Amino acid sequence: MVNFLDNGVDRFFALIPCAGHGSRAGTSEPKQYEQIAGQAMVSHTVAAFRALGDSLAAVWLVISPEDQAFELAFPDFGLSGEILLRSGGATRAATVLNGLRALLSPGQAGNAVARPDDWVLVHDAARCLVTPAQIRGLIESCRHDEVGGLLAQKLPDTLKSGPSGRVAQTIDRSDKWLAQTPQMFRIGALVDALEAAGDNVTDESSAMEAFGLSPRLVLGSAQNFKVTYPEDFALAEAILVSRGQTGRGASAASTAEPAESPKTTSRVPGHLAEESTS
Repeated sequence: MVNFLDNGVDRFFALIPCAGHGSRAGTSEPKQYEQIAGQAMVSHTVAAFRALGDSLAAVWLVISPEDQAFELAFPDFGLSGEILLRSGGATRAATVLNGLRALLSPGQAGNAVARPDDWVLVHDAARCLVTPAQIRGLIESCRHDEVGGLLAQKLPDTLKSGPSGRVAQTIDRSDKWLAQTPQMFRIGALVDALEAAGDNVTDESSAMEAFGLSPRLVLGSAQNFKVTYPEDFALAEAILVSRGQTGRGASAASTAEPAESPKTTSRVPGHLAEESTS
């Protein structure tokens, strides 16, 4: 494994916001705690970051202060040194911002306390199919970038505009991307951007864009979709089973990039981003 800390300068932290409920998923409990392939969804997510070992300075998970289900859903959390923070906010942006502020606060993370110029990789708890190879690819692509960047997928389907429920026009998709996570930025810059943007942004890249910056788009995978709707659970489980990632005794997520399934080619919910032509 390549150690991204070997230059003694760059440090990489993972921050996983896990305070949402996921009303569109149709589950009684927060969707990230639903069982998929024998484990809570979020445990598969964390496993991908665990597999990077010392390449990450720390892995933080941010949950709601009122969360009573986490320990039961994920009893082995923290066994590899992950840190739990009960400071989730009312929105994703607030949860991420609270986590970043804690990262920068002395005493919150012990020896792993972050600096403003350290990198953070923010990742959705519900993107449980991300692989260590994808995370490493993002780090390698962005660690020398002046802004940072995000995993994203080229829009595979024809894009229609239909504000009234009928097609108004077909939109050129050649420069359109679906934003995924992780999204990787310098901690200090991301704090500034989120504070300026407020709660209206749906991802970190949007905050950086509103701050006048242009994050790098790094090609991801159609399998790195966000589990959002009831039918997504079966698809995610099928992919995890095909990778051998099942049950409490499963090994960490594979470091090899899995082959794409034809079923996942067009199932990539996400935030649309446009590719600059400049």
